[in-house]
Amino acid sequence: MSELSGDPAHLIPANARLRRSRRLWRVLFILAAIVAVLAIAGRVAIETAGPGQRIARVGIVGTIATDPARLKVLNDLADDEGVKAVIVDINSPGGTTAGGEELYEALAALRAKKPVVAVVRELGASAAYMTAIAADRIFARRLSIVGSIGVLYQHVDAGKLLATIGVDFDKVQTGPLKAEPDIGEPMQGEVRASLQRLVDDSFAWFVDVVAERRGIDRPAALALADGRILTGRQGMESGLIDALGGEAEAIAWLEGEKALPPDLPVLDYFPLPDQGWFSPSRWLGQGARAALGLPASGPIALDGLVSLWQAAPVM
Repeated sequence: MSELSGDPAHLIPANARLRRSRRLWRVLFILAAIVAVLAIAGRVAIETAGPGQRIARVGIVGTIATDPARLKVLNDLADDEGVKAVIVDINSPGGTTAGGEELYEALAALRAKKPVVAVVRELGASAAYMTAIAADRIFARRLSIVGSIGVLYQHVDAGKLLATIGVDFDKVQTGPLKAEPDIGEPMQGEVRASLQRLVDDSFAWFVDVVAERRGIDRPAALALADGRILTGRQGMESGLIDALGGEAEAIAWLEGEKALPPDLPVLDYFPLPDQGWFSPSRWLGQGARAALGLPASGPIALDGLVSLWQAAPVM
């Protein structure tokens, strides 16, 4: 008897094993597709036909940037008659000025049709605070961080480092301010002046909307707009927020002041549900941060004009 006769695996032709492997992968692919379709169908059901009246929760978490998917959700909520109010759940250090402006304007349009209340968890600073002031009322925890009203333009001058390692950059430009500031030079002269005008223009708009939405005069708003951060308690004393509390207090306010029926369910509308490794958005290279080429996780470095508060790492 052959020494292989005791091993049945050697009796299966290679092509048969290959066919079995292909069938297995087909089954796995079909299962993944079914789960993805079910997840998408569930999301569509929430967006289009959620039974009965409800409160929508929109999460603003992490670094803020413009987001077409988020903007569509906010626009759709304005027209959804089943959604009686919106809770904006904020935990963010801010982000780009354009992202904050987009959120502020979308929430202002939403506020014109139904009550909107903002709840700041640990952090609602800079562009995230810009987002919060679009709401009818702002709640924060006593020890939440709010404020950081301001705008900045970040630039790294690596000239000394490049000179040390013997690297020199050169360029041909159409004007003295094109592609400035240069990484190999400090910001100075007309380059710094032009960027300061850019920052000042954005800052002026930010201060104006703070004064308007918080019902304080512009000098008072300007005094608070030196970039400082405040606790929720300090923010309430200075007029930057309305009350201490979280989502439960926000719902109680909606029921008491906006005549919402009691015990309405609160459903998440954003961020959109993560469908895992088989998500079509993952396969197509699309995601919440794709518009700016941002990483899927971890810290984010934003170049250019931002309204952002960054804390040192803590244990």
